[in-house]
Amino acid sequence: MTSLFSKPRALTSQITDFKTYRPVIGKLHVATLTLLLFLIAAGIAVTSSLWLNKTTKAFDRPTLVATKPELEPPQKTEVLVNCTSFLNQNRSGSCSRTPLWLNKTKPYNQPTIKPVPVRVPEKKSQQNTGISLDCTSFLNQNRSGSCSRTPQPNNNQNQTESNRSCPDYFKWIHEDLKPWRETGITKEMVERGKTTAHFRLVIVNGKVFVENYKKSIQTRDAFTLWGILQLLRKYPGKLPDVDLMFDCDDRPVIRSDGYNRSNRTAEDVPPPLFRYCGDRWTVDIVFPDWSFWGWQEINIKEWSEVLKEMEEGKKKKKFMEREAYAYWKGNPFVASPSREDLLTCNLSSLHDWNARIFIQDWISEGQRGFENSNVANQCTHRYKIYIEGYAWSVSEKYILACDSVTLMVKPYYYDFFSRTLQPLQHYWPIRDKDKCRSIKFAVDWLNNHTQKAQEIGREASEFMQRDLSMENVYDYMFHLLNEYSKLLKYKPQVPKNSVELCTEAMVCPSEDVNGVNKRFMMGSLVSRPHVSSPCSLPPPFDSNGLEKFHRKKLNLIRQVEKWEDSYWQNV
Repeated sequence: MTSLFSKPRALTSQITDFKTYRPVIGKLHVATLTLLLFLIAAGIAVTSSLWLNKTTKAFDRPTLVATKPELEPPQKTEVLVNCTSFLNQNRSGSCSRTPLWLNKTKPYNQPTIKPVPVRVPEKKSQQNTGISLDCTSFLNQNRSGSCSRTPQPNNNQNQTESNRSCPDYFKWIHEDLKPWRETGITKEMVERGKTTAHFRLVIVNGKVFVENYKKSIQTRDAFTLWGILQLLRKYPGKLPDVDLMFDCDDRPVIRSDGYNRSNRTAEDVPPPLFRYCGDRWTVDIVFPDWSFWGWQEINIKEWSEVLKEMEEGKKKKKFMEREAYAYWKGNPFVASPSREDLLTCNLSSLHDWNARIFIQDWISEGQRGFENSNVANQCTHRYKIYIEGYAWSVSEKYILACDSVTLMVKPYYYDFFSRTLQPLQHYWPIRDKDKCRSIKFAVDWLNNHTQKAQEIGREASEFMQRDLSMENVYDYMFHLLNEYSKLLKYKPQVPKNSVELCTEAMVCPSEDVNGVNKRFMMGSLVSRPHVSSPCSLPPPFDSNGLEKFHRKKLNLIRQVEKWEDSYWQNV
């Protein structure tokens, strides 16, 4: 008989036996667990392989494209940009070995696993040659800091002759170059413009060289040069050699005083200086401004994209559904007494001049991500005020592109296209000296003649969409530089202190941390040469034609002023 005290001893004996075999049992558990994990992993691998094989075969099926051949899109050439390879291969930021024009094409809707073949009509294959931007090759192959080894595009043999006539405002090219028609342009004349120029631009054999003198406001100089590079991509091999000075500031500086007499010598001729605007007292040569390729500091996109957004924006509210007041939003604090005076026309407890004025604070707007400054969203009033700032204002084209009526406060400056605009056809003229009363009369008159108001707004909007398309902007640049080059009495040479500039040098080694400049530039990149040559340049104004043009404009302005005077006499 076993006593109660013998049970602990028996239990102790069993525990001792368990401890003896525990190491062996533990090793078996580890081996078993390892085997199970291996079998699970193998199962997952086999399942994934079967699924991937099934998916790949699905992409290989020709029926995806062949079932409905009529829906197949044409083969599309894309711009290839590889900044990683650009920076790896080229430490200098130059374009010298970068092939700018390649015949590489990328199939439309290419799958990530295997490309789907798409049949391309042979007739279109020659028109799809694109321009490759290979930042990888650019930086890998070029360490010298120049674009000298970059293969330059030859004259596009597939480019056909254009049957388009340029818009009428192209005639002002002849007027702007008239001061040098008799004498031509010498190198000494060009170099006299260095006093206020920001850079010197030289084009030799299709290559661009820039000699910088000083930094411009914001990125005006960079985007102006970018636009010229895109012009060369649009019309490769078409532009002749050019040597010019460019001033990126607002106000023109080359006074015409003393340059109008006959029998002038070379010393009496003004220096040819390019800039964005001019006036009646100067002879600066007017060139499209930088914002056509984007104004990144205030988040305004390139012009072609703005035009598309404007078309959608003005559909949100029909003319008669819009606020029946004159609208202006901008910065009045730009050394402009006229804009400061405009603030007095705003709604107050004493007066309602039919104007709604808003001050644009670009600093706070930038902090909010420019959410309230999209120009395409500002077509909400029947009438929009255009008023100059320190000089001509970039806002002009955005205001005219809305099909609201532009109330144009008497301008003293002009850009390259605005000289051809006519009052009562493209805009309503507003007096500068008594602008509040003038604005009130304009709004009252147009609200009582809404059909005429809609005609004026529509005519201006169609002018911007049709005559100021980006294609015409490039053609204006082309003809202006081409006509200017005909006046040069010397062969342009590359300046000693210049640097060669190409598209890769501006895009690939971008120094802005967030890539803002690069993003805006790539948005306006010319991806392929134009299929036809530029539009046909119209002949110059004859003396009678120009006089009739100015007389018609002046008479229309005087007619409006008579209506206005009569209105206030009867109030």
